[in-house]
Formats: sequence, C-alpha cells, structure tokens
Amino acid sequence: MTSPTIVLDQLTSSADVTPSRLRRLAECWAEVTNAGGAAGFPFPPVELARVRPVLDALVDSLAPATSRLLTASVKGELAGWLNVRRDPFALIAHWGTVHHVQTRTALRGQGVGAALMHEVRRIARDEMGLEQLHLAARGGEGLEDFYGRLGWKEAGRWPGALRLSAGDDRDEILMLLAPL
Repeated sequence: MTSPTIVLDQLTSSADVTPSRLRRLAECWAEVTNAGGAAGFPFPPVELARVRPVLDALVDSLAPATSRLLTASVKGELAGWLNVRRDPFALIAHWGTVHHVQTRTALRGQGVGAALMHEVRRIARDEMGLEQLHLAARGGEGLEDFYGRLGWKEAGRWPGALRLSAGDDRDEILMLLAPL
C-alpha cells in the first residue's frame, strides 16, 4: 500500500478560515471524538453544535505570534489538524503547546499525524522562534508511543487526572520536545 500525498496548510488568522473550512474542521473534530479519539472532548458522542463554539473561539484566537492551526489534506479533503499556541509572557515565551492533534479515522496509520507533528516542529522553531514544545496526552491510548517515535519524551504524569467515567481514571501524560 502506498502512502497518500499529504498537503499541509497553516492558518494564522481567522480570515484564513472560510465557512467551508470551518465546517470541515468541526466535522473532523466530532468524528475523531466520537471514534474515541483524545482530541479535547472527553465524553462522546459529541454533536457539531457543541464543537462549533469551541472551534470558533480557537479560530478567533489565531495570530501569527501566538496561535496557529495546521491542517493536513489528502486528495483535497481534510485529513487532520492541530493547534500550536504560545503564551507571550516573557518567562515562558520560549515554549509552546500543541493541542487537539487529530487524524480522520479512515486515514489513521497513513502518516497524516506524523506529517502534522513534523511540520509543527518546523513552524515552532523556524517561524515562531520557539525552543521547545509541550503537550498533554491521555493515558491508556498508546499516544505516548506515537509521540515517542517522533522524538517526544515523557516529562511527567498527573496520575488519575482525567476521569472519563466512573472507574475509568486516566493519567495525563506530559510530553516535551526539545530542542526543536
């Protein structure tokens, strides 16, 4: 099986996000969440009406220096996306955080997530001037293995920090990529 051609696009302003693109981002987020993905909504099923306000706020906060969306497309269709953010406060302005990493379910295992993560590393280093990236991953999903293969290291855990349901508490795994 050949890997698909993945096209990456960076969005740095709400003006970059057309209504059609916004709809596709929301549909992806709902699809990934409803398939059990750990992309920000912990309790599936999630409806588009719940995703849209959160996505709208994220899009409204886009700014080249502090928040960017990175999308991946395959054959002209949205395949996945993520958000990278930094706080401009001088004490912590040298690092950023990666949020909502997701790949459409039909395209998992085809390199979309890895392509997004490689590109966000480049953007963070070369365009945003960051020295390190952080992310928090839900335990029990094998995500630390995925990120580990891409050079990320586990920096710590918050044991039982995430309660998905009664009797299903998960660690929040804190991960670090440095240097970029």
